[in-house]
Amino acid sequence: MAKRDYYDVLGVNKSASPDELKSAYRKLAVKYHPDKNPGDTKAEEKFKEASEAYGILSDKEKKQNYDNFGHAAFENGGGDHANKGTSFTMGNQFTVSGGGELDNGLNVSVSYQLDNGTPTSGPFDDHSVTISSDEIGTIKFSGHGGSSATSAMDATAAGDLWGTFDEMSATLGVAGLDMAAAGGTNNSIYYTAPSLMDGLTINASYNPQSGGGQTGAESEMGYGFTYTGVEGLTLKYATADKNTGTTATSGEQTAWHASYVFGPVTLTATASDYDMSAATNDQDSSSYAISYTVSDEISVKYGTETHDSGTANDQDAEYQGISVSYVAGGMTVTAKMQEGENIDNSTNANADVEYWMLGAAFAF
Repeated sequence: MAKRDYYDVLGVNKSASPDELKSAYRKLAVKYHPDKNPGDTKAEEKFKEASEAYGILSDKEKKQNYDNFGHAAFENGGGDHANKGTSFTMGNQFTVSGGGELDNGLNVSVSYQLDNGTPTSGPFDDHSVTISSDEIGTIKFSGHGGSSATSAMDATAAGDLWGTFDEMSATLGVAGLDMAAAGGTNNSIYYTAPSLMDGLTINASYNPQSGGGQTGAESEMGYGFTYTGVEGLTLKYATADKNTGTTATSGEQTAWHASYVFGPVTLTATASDYDMSAATNDQDSSSYAISYTVSDEISVKYGTETHDSGTANDQDAEYQGISVSYVAGGMTVTAKMQEGENIDNSTNANADVEYWMLGAAFAF
């Protein structure tokens, strides 16, 4: 798929001044920042697209080359678009990804993550192959780290605050809540269809199962939709099977997401119903959040979550958090305060915890 014009990405014309370019980029960066849109892959793509466009247009020499030669100015030689779409990233693990457009119009990308911290499953952690085009949509084959229709969009409005305290269980001396999700993970297929009508997309997931400890378990299927046909409004709904081969731990998960943007304010609500055959394995969650963009540089978000374990006499786990982000050039500074109550579904004193964080991220 051809890249969009960098000026169109930022919503400016070729005569835009450096300050106008910076202002346009900051507005998009705040709007589509991953911290403000947890689990939203489209927002993440728009954030990366805006960052790439600004990285070129904010550099005087690169901007001149782009104005003269377009995207071809930054494509390596060795053949017609030989290296188009390739990329290289590195985090806590070692991730290699690459892709490109074939002569038939298909876009193919491959991603492998090397993680020595998972020796039981070999050197590879998340790995996948993705095939897409405007005509067929997008098909992702995941050997590990795949998603189901629900797990792809069941992040809470507040940003999965429960995960912060679950990851600190060893330090806190109390086992935090661990939210379950249906389907996906290993050896799964995720499909996103081309837009059927203005603003409507449909997706489906399939997780075939046989052997490997899952003998007798039926394959897991899921479907969902996303609607963005009304300006500022985003609606998502999905449902997926959970089949383990054991009746008590099998069932289905349904999830929905609604958000509305008006001016500098974004309101978001989410809910997930993890309904298993045995009520003690049920998990229900609801979450609400409000985000306010104070200026091009500053944004504030407040959110709450409530999680019900489904077990009689258990207390609801409740979380709330507030975060402030400041963007200055290629630097983003984030401050967070979060608190959790009854994080192990009990009223024990050590089940009420507060968490503070100050972090900085840099884009070069």
